[in-house]
Amino acid sequence: MNGTNLFKIAFRALANNKLRAFLTMLGIIIGVASVITMLAIGQGSKKSIQAQISEMGSNMIMIHPGADMRGGVRQDPSAMQTLKLTDYEALRNETNFLAAVSPNVSSSGQLIAGNNNYPSSVSGVGTDYLEIRQLTVENGTMFTETDIQTSAKVCVIGKTIQDNLFPNGEDPVGRIIRFNQVPFRVTGVLKAKGYNSMDQDDVVLAPYTTVMKRLLAQTYLQGIFASALTEDMTDNATEEITGILRRNHKLKDSDDDDFTIRSQQELSSMLNTTTDLMTTLLACIAGISLVVGGIGIMNIMYVSVTERTREIGLRMSVGARGVDILSQFLIEAILISITGGLIGVIIGCGASWIVKSAAHWPIYIQAWSVFLSFAVCTVTGVFFGWYPAKKAADLDPIEAIRYE
Repeated sequence: MNGTNLFKIAFRALANNKLRAFLTMLGIIIGVASVITMLAIGQGSKKSIQAQISEMGSNMIMIHPGADMRGGVRQDPSAMQTLKLTDYEALRNETNFLAAVSPNVSSSGQLIAGNNNYPSSVSGVGTDYLEIRQLTVENGTMFTETDIQTSAKVCVIGKTIQDNLFPNGEDPVGRIIRFNQVPFRVTGVLKAKGYNSMDQDDVVLAPYTTVMKRLLAQTYLQGIFASALTEDMTDNATEEITGILRRNHKLKDSDDDDFTIRSQQELSSMLNTTTDLMTTLLACIAGISLVVGGIGIMNIMYVSVTERTREIGLRMSVGARGVDILSQFLIEAILISITGGLIGVIIGCGASWIVKSAAHWPIYIQAWSVFLSFAVCTVTGVFFGWYPAKKAADLDPIEAIRYE
């Protein structure tokens, strides 16, 4: 019996029991749709996290003082004074894998402009800080190296600061704002970046020398920010920074680092691992529906074999081989799973779009997730349809004809 006739017989058998065939498909439809939707939600979350990290500077490396033990008590890293300006200068002049380096010191307090005030902090940084954090000045200009050398009382502010200190729409460039009684002249306003895990526009940037001398009266740094040439070079840059700082701090080989280095790549890898785990968990939960759908196919195929036992006997008595009977019932199982898979793909894509529109969740449908779901449902049809089809093929023709 040729393949065309087998497909015609399988189609006719399914057409004679449309409702039963649809209900059998339902498990596959729900399974495929669930897998696609869950993977789309997981991948969308991953893309969203990557975008947020990229906004903060995907190549960024953060260097902070390390905690120390004194009298058996571990000290707060923020109180340590292990990072100096000489460390920043060494990194700026000697590294081969860094595109930009900036010191970082910060002071919290109240900002005042006229009758308006707002609690915030002033960050003392270098001119490279904009490149590291991927910030741009939208209005006015960034302070200069000359301002840093002269400890000039100038600053650049974010949109949140502008909105709170100049709520009537005044141009803040050239205006004076006071921070802890120290006046600062605004030279520029940063382009808005919005929220991710924090308000990225609640920022005031000033020359690091100004903050160190006029606000904090300290000679040590609270941190150093750097940016690797490329994201792939982050590990090389980290090793290079470690070597330079250990040499500067005169640490022996047996001594622990008195500083800590963290990179956005490290944070990104950790978050990606977490989202991948959650995506896999969601997909596995959704995949249970595919297994249930497969069991439904096996159950219905068993019923079909029982109902059509005499038909099978008649076909075998007029020359149909066991392989023909096996192929016929296997084709029916595969048609049910493939048709259910196609409907599931359409529903899954539609459900993902609804979730994005209604719940405003980040959604990202990857082609491989659709192909994987479709391939799994096809394999499910073959796997769960094989045994009932094999049982039908092994029937004795005489016993089958006599079956009531």
